[in-house]
Amino acid sequence: MKLVYTAIFDPNDDGSYTVTVPDLPGCITEGSNLAEAIDMAVDAASGWILGELEEGNNIPAATPFFDVRITESNCFKSVISLDMDAYAEKYSTKTVRKNITIPAWLNTYGEKNNINFSRVLQDALLKQAESQTRAKG
Repeated sequence: MKLVYTAIFDPNDDGSYTVTVPDLPGCITEGSNLAEAIDMAVDAASGWILGELEEGNNIPAATPFFDVRITESNCFKSVISLDMDAYAEKYSTKTVRKNITIPAWLNTYGEKNNINFSRVLQDALLKQAESQTRAKG
């Protein structure tokens, strides 16, 4: 899932930038220069969105770029692009418990061979997700 939000960059006297993402309440970060501030904004917004998704919450729709207002004269706005699939794959640590049903003979085989059922399911689901992502893109 790719998302685009508008971020507001506020330059500081020391050359650093404070960045806020108005559509994501409390999403504020900073960087020691503009390049780092952009990276930090993407990371902070991605983390904010991932947290909401993991909690089962809806994520806010992005306000159209030209509708985002800047209140300070020295600030500027820019879009940031979030690749939530890549971010979640790298940083998501939340797990959920699933109850599955398999044939008894597979259960016996797995137990005799010390197979980690959760790992096998995770690997298969990841492979399926990657296959679908490649097919779409």
